[in-house]
Amino acid sequence: MLNIDLDVARRFILGKQGLWPGRRWRGVEGTEASMRAMEYLQLDPLQVIARSHDITLHSRVLDYVPGMWEEVTYAQRKFFDWGGWLATRPMDEMPYWRVVMHRERDGNPDCDPRTRKMGQEHMEAVAEIRTLLQERGVVSNRDFEMAGRTRTQSYRGRKDSSLALYYLWRIGEVVTHHRENFERVYALTETAVPANLINESSDDETDRFLIKKEIRFAGLSRLQRTQDAFHRGVPFSRARQICAALLADGDIVEVKVEGWKATHYACSSDVELLADLSAGRVPEAWKPLATTTREEVVFLAPLDPVSARGRAKVLFGFDYVWEVYKPEDKRKFGYYTLPVLWGEQLVARFDSKFDRATNTMVILGFWLEDEALGKDEAFAEALARGFQRFVTFLGASQLDVTAVSEPLLRHHTELLGQHR
Repeated sequence: MLNIDLDVARRFILGKQGLWPGRRWRGVEGTEASMRAMEYLQLDPLQVIARSHDITLHSRVLDYVPGMWEEVTYAQRKFFDWGGWLATRPMDEMPYWRVVMHRERDGNPDCDPRTRKMGQEHMEAVAEIRTLLQERGVVSNRDFEMAGRTRTQSYRGRKDSSLALYYLWRIGEVVTHHRENFERVYALTETAVPANLINESSDDETDRFLIKKEIRFAGLSRLQRTQDAFHRGVPFSRARQICAALLADGDIVEVKVEGWKATHYACSSDVELLADLSAGRVPEAWKPLATTTREEVVFLAPLDPVSARGRAKVLFGFDYVWEVYKPEDKRKFGYYTLPVLWGEQLVARFDSKFDRATNTMVILGFWLEDEALGKDEAFAEALARGFQRFVTFLGASQLDVTAVSEPLLRHHTELLGQHR
């Protein structure tokens, strides 16, 4: 068993996700590399200042432009999107995921039982959709007028055609061909996926793959049966048995983090990284292309895996909740608050909006964890650089920081903005 302290655990998790010590990828090729390193890019349709997945990639990839993920996913076919927990996966993993898709089709207890039920309840619509896809090539939900459909009450759609398309996507008969305003346009799998990948791995191979992928995604994982992990297809009914086999084969190792009660797992391929970090070294492959996170802050997306769903509290002692789904009077900070990463710590958060009428990013509120940072020159400069890059990413022409109450922080941000 490896023993590490919390600082090493934090750097390891941040570094595995491409967030520390700075951006090490660039442009479209870097977008692909980042998406592979992250294991999953969780997708979300909500667009306030930008979509969560675009902010996620902006924080990791230099010169990232919103939509680059679609280029590598749908145009280049390097990835596919799938799942009740909606995220991209590398296309070359398709043989494993087809096993999970068929488990959903067949009602496997490790998968969502609602998928099978959906297919059974809308068999006629499913058959109709299959025929239309063969005739037309691509089909979207918008191709079906409500007037001619059976109305449904599912949150996955309000008409039977919506649920039929969703069902066929979940069981792997169709894939997302591309998106229009984030809405999926579907095609038969055999028309969009390389023929050599339209096959199924064995059950045992798939189970081992799913466990190892879950560990790689977390960096350090307890393999808890959370709702998200369940929807990623993790075979929890056999998880203990599979982990024992992976430990015996040397594929994974046990890790004890100082201050954490539970034992965690890491992939054996990451032991050298943990050794470097424990010795105070930055792994060579992690060297940033430009600024470090100490020189320029990074804003984390609401669904970033290092901070979402309570992980910010565990890793950083930073209590972060995405309040977008809370009633306004229940929000402590704001509708779309983003954490601020400086160095290897979350030190602040801000709420903002993108005023498209004036092409201005408007800061609605800014909160420091430690008020002393409001007078820290190094932090002020790093914050200003982070805002400058973020404004460029959004395509905004102005930044309104009136709501930032700390004079030094506001001054540095305004001063740098004048030189854009």
